[in-house]
Order: sequence, then C-alpha cells, then structure tokens
Amino acid sequence: MNKKLIIFESFLGKQFSCNPRALYEYIKKNYPDYTLIWSVDKKHINNFLNHDLNYVKRFSISWIIAMTKSRYWISNSRLPYWIPKPKHTIYIQTWHGTPLKKLVMDMNEVHMPGIDIEKYKKDFCQEANKWDYLISPNTYSSEIFSRAFQFNKTIIESGYPRNDILHQSINEKSITNVKLQFGLPENKKVILYAPTWRDNQFYDQGRYKFDLNLDLDLLQRELSEDYIILLRLHYLVAENLDLKKYKNFIFDFSNHEDIRDLYLISDMLMTDYSSVFFDFANLFRPIIFYVYDLEEYRDKLRGFYFDLEKNAPGPLVTTTTGIIKSIRAFEANGNKMLENFSSFYNKFCYLEDGNASRRVVEAIFSENLAEINNKNEDY
Repeated sequence: MNKKLIIFESFLGKQFSCNPRALYEYIKKNYPDYTLIWSVDKKHINNFLNHDLNYVKRFSISWIIAMTKSRYWISNSRLPYWIPKPKHTIYIQTWHGTPLKKLVMDMNEVHMPGIDIEKYKKDFCQEANKWDYLISPNTYSSEIFSRAFQFNKTIIESGYPRNDILHQSINEKSITNVKLQFGLPENKKVILYAPTWRDNQFYDQGRYKFDLNLDLDLLQRELSEDYIILLRLHYLVAENLDLKKYKNFIFDFSNHEDIRDLYLISDMLMTDYSSVFFDFANLFRPIIFYVYDLEEYRDKLRGFYFDLEKNAPGPLVTTTTGIIKSIRAFEANGNKMLENFSSFYNKFCYLEDGNASRRVVEAIFSENLAEINNKNEDY
C-alpha cells in the first residue's frame, strides 16, 4: 500500500471534471508530496492529454495495480462492482449533483435497459457500502443521500468542491479569454443548454438517445443576432447531432471536459431536470426550464423530491416560443431573478463560498494525517 497515492475518476473515466477535479487541483497545490493518478476510459483519453496528468487506462493491469495499492479512491459515480476495496483504502464518493430526481431506494421502478428495480437497488447499495465518506452540498441532500443510498458512514456536508471556482474572481477579462480560447464570438451573449437524459430512451445499456425537441430554425431567426447557444448533453447520451446548418449559432460542447468553463461564460442557463441548475444558481444569472415532457418525466420515469413548478428558480416553458418569450422577459427586466430565487439559493447554495475543497480535504486527511506524516515510506 502506498500511503500517499490517490486515484481519481470522474464520470466513469470519461472526463477531467467535477468534484474529483476540484479536489485534485486543491491537493496538488497544497499537498505536493502526494502521487495523484487519474483513471481514464481509453475512448476518452483526449480529454486528459493537455493537463500534465498522471493517468492509467481504466481496466488495464496498471489500473488494477494502482487501485489495489492506493490509499484513497475519489470518484463521483459508481466504480465497477467487481473490484474489491482493500482494507487499507479509503473511498471518497463525491457524487455529482443536488437531487431533484428520485434516487435508488426512493425509486419505485427503473426504465434503464437490462436492469430490474431489485437488482439495481441491491447493486447500488453494495457499492455504497464500500464508501467511507460521502460529500454533500447541503442539509437537504444529506438527508436524501443517507436514506436513498442506505449510507450510514461519514457525510461531509461541505458544499460542492466543483463550485468553488464560481465564487472565485470572475471578471470580463477572464470571460473574454475563455471565449477566445473556445473560438466563440466576444460580442454575443451565451445561452448554455444542458439537458439530462431520459431513462426510457436508449440504444443499449449506458448509451441513451436524445431528441432536442427544439425548433432550431425559429431560435436562429429570433436570437442569432444577439446570442449563441452552447449545447452540453449528458455524459450518458450517445447522440452525434448534425448542427452544420446552425454554424456560428449553436456550438456543441457535449464532449468538453468540464462544464464549469461553460458556466463561467454563459449569461443564461436552459435546462430541464438536470442538477446543473443548482450549481448555476451560484452565479445569480437567469435560468429557464424547458420541460416539454414534465408530466411523463415526473410521474412515470423518475419522480421528484420537490415541486419543480412551485420552487424552480426560473420560468418553466414547454415550447420553443415559450423559451423566446422568457428570454425577452429577462431582457426587459434587466435579468431580474424570480421572487423565490433567494429562498431557493438559501436552501441549496448556502454552503457554497469557494472553500468546499479545503473543507473536504481537511476532513478526509484529519483522521490519517498524523499517521501519514510520521511514515513517509511506502509499504
């Protein structure tokens, strides 16, 4: 066992992103004597090549050896059920969102391919039993996680590390630099469209279909003079959309490594039931909910933990025309938030202050730091 070896993984090895990335960057800066290695899906290796990272290919012999030797595993989604957790390994599950959609033990049925509800719950709870720590962004999430995941070990209620960057210095110069880096026009406002996946629309296990259900021609006619749209599909969605007709208006960033960059340059978020709206709310920028299938998603597919129609921090619309009207309304009101935005923020974002990574790392290391510092050798 190597007492200073940490393995990181984000979204099944597909991205250099989310809470694991934020923790990685904090540890690299503040604990430089640690060896930090990323678990990488070989089909997505390009997302990791330009970051001066140590990495191993997921499921390779080197990966198995590294997983076996490491002191810490840090992941934001489930690891393969077949890999045992060594007794010397501490497994930190960061998870990847504040829950709107019902999770695991709170679900009555599943619509995912090749999975029945009893097996899904059993497999998930076996995985959760391996976790030593679970990170939570707020009290609301802690209560749901402990019940839905059947988790009775340590929950670190810290805010999400991935949102630290949203509370650090953001200015027009930094936003312009990111736009230039991505080849985006500087003189247009940015709408980020980040929808989630639908459990019952799939090609096969782990590969989901997605239909935009948008009148793109209408959006282009009405908005292209002042806006561009950044499209960010969920990591489980397998669609390759043909957007050539909308060049210089719609930009597909579905395979971009980390959505946090897109948050920073976006003037407005459009989503549906994705947890991204909890994160984006930290920026106090407008949010539109495009929920054309609200009844089916809420009542048949997943179910919600709270009434989205009453508590959403933005308007709910079901048509492309409704989207345009909401954008015009925000323009007319100087991007003024809804009256219930403050109560939403105070319930879900109150811990976010730019220091969640520090709180998590100090909580994890506190129990082991003295031992680690007293024994520099690996064994």
